[in-house]
Amino acid sequence: MLYHAYEMTHAAISPMRTAARMSQEMLANPMNPFSQTYGARTSAAACEMFISATRRYGKPEFELETALVDGIETKIVEETALELPFCNLVRFVRKGAHISKRKDPKVLIIAPMSGHYATLLRGTVKAMLPEHDVCITDWVDARDVPLTAGQFDLDDYTDYLIEFCQFLGASGERPAVMAVCQPGVPMMVAASLMAMENDPSRPSSITLMGSPIDTACNPKQPNELATSRPLSWFEHNVVVRVPWPNKGFLRRVYPGFLQLQGFMQMNLDRHMDAHVQQFRHLVKGDGDSAAAHRKFYDEYMAVMDLTAEFYLQTIERVFQKRLLAEGAYYYRNTHVLPAAIKDIALLTIEGEKDDITGLGQTEAALALAPHLPAKKKEHYIQEKVGHYGVFNGSRWREKIQPKIAHFIRKHRAKVR
Repeated sequence: MLYHAYEMTHAAISPMRTAARMSQEMLANPMNPFSQTYGARTSAAACEMFISATRRYGKPEFELETALVDGIETKIVEETALELPFCNLVRFVRKGAHISKRKDPKVLIIAPMSGHYATLLRGTVKAMLPEHDVCITDWVDARDVPLTAGQFDLDDYTDYLIEFCQFLGASGERPAVMAVCQPGVPMMVAASLMAMENDPSRPSSITLMGSPIDTACNPKQPNELATSRPLSWFEHNVVVRVPWPNKGFLRRVYPGFLQLQGFMQMNLDRHMDAHVQQFRHLVKGDGDSAAAHRKFYDEYMAVMDLTAEFYLQTIERVFQKRLLAEGAYYYRNTHVLPAAIKDIALLTIEGEKDDITGLGQTEAALALAPHLPAKKKEHYIQEKVGHYGVFNGSRWREKIQPKIAHFIRKHRAKVR
């Protein structure tokens, strides 16, 4: 009933949202002789804040139209390279005669499936495009996947990662992989399985960024929340069925609006201050500051549902039982052995002020591959950045990305 209540509430306030939009446009209209009065500006700002707080935020676009390659403004064409029920592999094709001459490495960026869309990594992709042939996992909102597509759990997620690596490896070069946050564990599982099978398309390198490989290291609020209650509590309290008329009608999901609530509560004071400042910017007519606020929250507020089986298995395997770190992770009926990784270079990256994945949690991946030569292992801590700053922002562009680019090129390998 929780999801139904959410949908009904959204529908019930739709007329009020429409009235607020009409009022805002009337109050701010330059033809209105009172539009520049303090009362009109304040009322218009209040209407816009109400609209922003109550509207549904759709899936954002990447909007990456060009990139500077070899000093040339290069056209970028976004295409779906591989389409699966729960994820599309999106490739950013760089157009131009100068591109084929570069022979840049193929890079698979694995976006987290933790509530937000892959477009949250827009800045990550943008920084990689000048020197790499980039693909990204574009996960599909579970509420839009019909029940006929079947279930999607953590093992299915691993299957997808293996299939993506094999698809990219068909070009003759083993792909480089960047796993941002949540996919760190399933990517290590996928790499271990491919190493165990000596799969020729296994990654040449894996970069793990803010990933919860071992949540016992410096646990943060999300880790504590996941271990404070039994798995049955999560299943009974936050797992619901998708209501009609969505394509995924009756699918059991962890809804995005609940995940967003959790994100907001972690830094509630910061979000409240940001919205108070936004109201003031609107009243003052500070268009640039107001636009920056809208741009951030249009992305932040756009959330997707996760399948219940994936969500519950992640809670249990990654956070509660720490199976990979304990050497007790099973993929279906196969015991996963990260020690089989012998030629897949590993780079772990952490943010000094990360309040989601604590220091040491990502670095723990290096100890899981004891037979990997030391020259193929690297660890880096970026000072003065939190979780988001590991893959976005100025320090990502100036400090972290160049290090990843060098690491990828250093460990390129052909399919044999």
